[in-house]
Amino acid sequence: MSVQSLTLHSMDGVRIDAGHLPGPDGLCLVLAHGFTGAWRQPTTRRIAAALNKVGGVIAIDFRGHGRSGGRSTVGDREILDIDAAVRHARHLGYERVGLVGFSMGGAVVVRHAALHGGVNAVVAVSAPARWYYRDTKPMRRVHWAIERRSGRLAARVVRRTRIAGGAWAKVPEAPHEVAERIAPTPLLIVHGDQDPFLPVDHAEQLYGAARDPRELWIEPGYGHAESAATPALIHRIGAWAASRTTAVE
Repeated sequence: MSVQSLTLHSMDGVRIDAGHLPGPDGLCLVLAHGFTGAWRQPTTRRIAAALNKVGGVIAIDFRGHGRSGGRSTVGDREILDIDAAVRHARHLGYERVGLVGFSMGGAVVVRHAALHGGVNAVVAVSAPARWYYRDTKPMRRVHWAIERRSGRLAARVVRRTRIAGGAWAKVPEAPHEVAERIAPTPLLIVHGDQDPFLPVDHAEQLYGAARDPRELWIEPGYGHAESAATPALIHRIGAWAASRTTAVE
């Protein structure tokens, strides 16, 4: 089925580019990419197509990414981008809405579900539990892209990612600080034991901070986020989301 292009608007006025794959059974999964990603990228579209087997999918470009407006706040105000997609899914008539986020997108969906609520299931894949982690070489590169003017220029030119300069005016709640508020919405945390960016203790910290119903999948041999996710893993995630979503009270 062809993707329907959407233009959404966040509550703070940022234009959000998105694509909708209609699906069956009243379920829509909002797909949230990682830092410097975009929904039109082949890897993200592959994941969206796989998730579409269990329901509709709305995949977004976070602010400052791809064809969306604004600038990336790297996990802070992106919860408003997710909220725009959730509201649109409800407008389209979907009775059940789940969130599936990868890496930065995983942190964002955890924060959205905890702070905004109104969703039926949450999946965080390769998500950071806390901010400012830089104990691996890939994460030091990420911080260079965020914190240095030369890094932000490189991200804009090479990855079409526009990042807001300067530090957060107020440090937002880290995912592990709010994870307990997600309950009673089901939460699935997925992490690879070969993740070169974020070690497994991020997943364990999120899981430990959350309350039931929650599940933790530590995947042998899995690396990081979208690029390392196998079709089999995405199929399992979709099946989990479809089986756990129930109507919001």
